[in-house]
Amino acid sequence: MDIEPTAIEGVVIVTPKRHGDARGFFSETWNVAALAARGYDWAFVQDNQSLSAAKGTVRGLHYQAPPHAQAKLVRCGRGAVWDVAVDVRPGSATYAQWVGVELSADNGRQLYIPEGFLHGFSTLTENAELLYKCSAPYNGAADGAVRFDSAALGIDWKLDGPPVLSDKDLAAPEFEDWTSPF
Repeated sequence: MDIEPTAIEGVVIVTPKRHGDARGFFSETWNVAALAARGYDWAFVQDNQSLSAAKGTVRGLHYQAPPHAQAKLVRCGRGAVWDVAVDVRPGSATYAQWVGVELSADNGRQLYIPEGFLHGFSTLTENAELLYKCSAPYNGAADGAVRFDSAALGIDWKLDGPPVLSDKDLAAPEFEDWTSPF
């Protein structure tokens, strides 16, 4: 696996090796021993999958508040997404900064997002499927969201038109009206 840091400490891009032939390819997308040998001690307890039918769908920015905070390892199984992590760890040198990475079925990249981050994505294709591992189980009482288009964050979502949003994401508070629980 190739592992490359991003501009925000702790957020890394993991690109598994692909072994291909005329039939397609094989890729080992998760190997705890291989990652531990590189100094990454990630433990996951839950796998999630989402499918967004329309191009231009935005999901996020979401989080699970402590003590139910989640680290995530995110990949795209079909289509392509623009995946975004926002540092909301008070006292962090990169607080309120974000990093975005294109994840696609073609490029095989994965994004590791530690606890203390908001997470969201926009779909760059129709029928985009996101698969991700979580370090803690989902807890409804700890579920939260921040408005995806908060001016204070200035995230470029790579949208060609108005986004497709859930009622929850439309009702999320602006970043400047929100207090980080981390």
